[in-house]
Amino acid sequence: MSDAPLLVAEGLGKYYGTRLGCRDVDLTLHAGEVLAIVGESGSGKSTLLGLLSTELAPSAGRVAYRMRDGEMRDLADLTEAERRLLLRTDWGFVRQHAEQGLRMAVSAGGNVGERLMAVGWRHYGGIRQEAADWLARVEIATERMDDDPRTFSGGMRQRLQIARNLVTRPRLVFMDEPTSGLDVSVQARLLDLIRQLVEEFGLAVVIVTHDLAVARLLSHRMMVMKAGRVIEEGLTDQVLDDPREPYTQLLVSSVLAA
Repeated sequence: MSDAPLLVAEGLGKYYGTRLGCRDVDLTLHAGEVLAIVGESGSGKSTLLGLLSTELAPSAGRVAYRMRDGEMRDLADLTEAERRLLLRTDWGFVRQHAEQGLRMAVSAGGNVGERLMAVGWRHYGGIRQEAADWLARVEIATERMDDDPRTFSGGMRQRLQIARNLVTRPRLVFMDEPTSGLDVSVQARLLDLIRQLVEEFGLAVVIVTHDLAVARLLSHRMMVMKAGRVIEEGLTDQVLDDPREPYTQLLVSSVLAA
């Protein structure tokens, strides 16, 4: 992992009127590092992900990102065109509900190919071949390349969404409960795939999950959120094996008792 951080948040907060989304969040993420943000529903983890990914504007604090030229840029200072370019090239976003991250009326190959066209690919044969290669990589038969994603199972849609996001070799990927709602066996295959691709491409990942088993399998570090604030953070195994805060202890014990 590089010594220079890839993403930095300082004093980050979000209010919805008088309701707190999250507050006083500081974090640093390096290239190749996977950070899990965990907590119960309403803990603020999804709000934090929205702030880091620029989908939400902060009420307080700032988020900075190290561009490919090495310059740290405050994301609030980016033009809309710069932000959209970042989302199409350097960043990926794997959503909990795959239909929100895919164009459901476009073929499987088209979903992957669109992202390549957004970064300048123009040769149809090259785009189609790269899309086919990525479908095979995420265990989707190339014969399904021209099929509508609406005919795919939930697990296949998630794998397609991963291919769509990773085909441009992003440096940072946001993941929002990527295995939620899937059967246990499908979850296991998807987690193995994600772990393999993260290691292969050296991706930095911020993953939001309520599932501590997912956090343990995928992440290097973990942040535990409660009522909009980070109450504990550290190396994933350290937090899970020796939790300091009573709330974290309760989360871990509830998993063990399940």
